[in-house]
Amino acid sequence: MANVTGALEATVFAEDLARLPGLLQRLDPRAKVVSFLAYLLAVSFARHLTVLLGLYAIAMVFAYLGRIPLVFFLKRVWLFVPIFAGVIAAPAIFSFVTPGRAVLDLPVGASVTEQGLRTAAFLVLRVATSVSFGVLLILSTRWPALLKALRVLKVPQVFVLILGMTHRYIFLLLHTANNMFIARQSRTVGRIQARENRRWIAGAMGTLVGRSYQLSNEVYLAMISRGFRGEAMVIDDFRMKVIDWVWTSISVGLALAVILAEQSIFHP
Repeated sequence: MANVTGALEATVFAEDLARLPGLLQRLDPRAKVVSFLAYLLAVSFARHLTVLLGLYAIAMVFAYLGRIPLVFFLKRVWLFVPIFAGVIAAPAIFSFVTPGRAVLDLPVGASVTEQGLRTAAFLVLRVATSVSFGVLLILSTRWPALLKALRVLKVPQVFVLILGMTHRYIFLLLHTANNMFIARQSRTVGRIQARENRRWIAGAMGTLVGRSYQLSNEVYLAMISRGFRGEAMVIDDFRMKVIDWVWTSISVGLALAVILAEQSIFHP
């Protein structure tokens, strides 16, 4: 119950961050999508740790300019990076996967190599930098405005529609699950055996699926009756200002410089 409530609070807090008077929040959503996409391309072309560290430093500066709390931002990024990228990169540090100069000998006949550590650090840092730019885009942009910006930039409608509905239903399912846990807690007296808890959880999962299916039909009909035609609509019109053009030009130019430097300087 605490985890579900925490997820709901984090979502609400993220919506509040998108309304702060920071530099990122004042930019046109289209400019942010193009600029962050350029940085993601630069990250994908990076081949050296120093380049990735520089791009990650840029992401941290952007978080500061957007008035995003540092602890909250780091938790959003590094809470999942070690779980996924770290597990994938862990075998690369051993000599039987990445041969090289031994840094630490292990009793099982293998060793930790310098090349393996570099490879693992490179993978983890690349994932962390990419996730940082993605998180910055989401935290600094209201969700409807982000979806509309994607459509303006010719992202397929079905892709934008799936993103929008997924966001809505995750929030809805969290609310429904939280209400179910609170209802059970309010009707429970004394301790319950683990077997009974498992039986209740299994039943609650089935009930949640049934409710979500029913609510999906009701929500869709309500959206249709209010004029929804598959496009994300916002009240404010997008208008590119001077700061938006300057921001986009600098971001795209910097990303191109990184890509060209990697291709020409580091790989002559």
